[in-house]
Amino acid sequence: MATSRNDLTQAVQAAVRHFWQTRERQAGTQGAKSGNRDRGARSAVTGGAHLDGFAELIRTLVVNAGISDAAVHRRTRVELPGYYRAEKKWDLVIVVDGRLFATVEFKAQVGPSFGNNYNNRTEEALGNATDYWAAYREGAFRGSPKPWSGYLILLEDAAGSTCPISVAEPHFPAFSEFRGASYAKRYEILLTRMVRDRLYDAACLILSPREAIPTGAFTEPCAELSFITFAESLLARAIAYDT
Repeated sequence: MATSRNDLTQAVQAAVRHFWQTRERQAGTQGAKSGNRDRGARSAVTGGAHLDGFAELIRTLVVNAGISDAAVHRRTRVELPGYYRAEKKWDLVIVVDGRLFATVEFKAQVGPSFGNNYNNRTEEALGNATDYWAAYREGAFRGSPKPWSGYLILLEDAAGSTCPISVAEPHFPAFSEFRGASYAKRYEILLTRMVRDRLYDAACLILSPREAIPTGAFTEPCAELSFITFAESLLARAIAYDT
């Protein structure tokens, strides 16, 4: 990549810092005028924009690789047809010369309800991919070569996400790799398998504690799911497309 690994690490730190700072600001101001504050952690995410740092980083990388800035869509013009539903709004859509080039989903999960949110995220990620590729198979993205699809999630690094948890097995045994696995480990298994099963071309798992507000500190528990690996996959496609 043209961007050095050190520069990319610093850019990810900036995106993580933006996430926590935006989340803290939204938690403090959401509902201030109406007086109807959302309960719990939901008040920090209903305002959106907390993952904009990652979206902007991806936009910068692909534009530097030769993709037109006008081809990158965020917030508006991000609807794509589905097969099992009429349409879905993606977090970032890249359409070059009328052809779908790439889509990216950005997600985050913070405590305390790691269990319920993990299950929801899992069902959502699998369902979106199934719908997306069925739509592609049936010619929804007419004239487009196989598009690139990515999934990035920032998970709070906390006791609730990193401690081992039990598995309910009332009738049949779960796969052994899930026994004693934390939610962070379950995400690692999920994302790795989705990529290897070609539901997504690349995935990224970032862990960061709440205390990272001033620093943007983060860790990546799996090299296969690092941001550098994620970016290299997308940029390789962008460079090949541009040539």
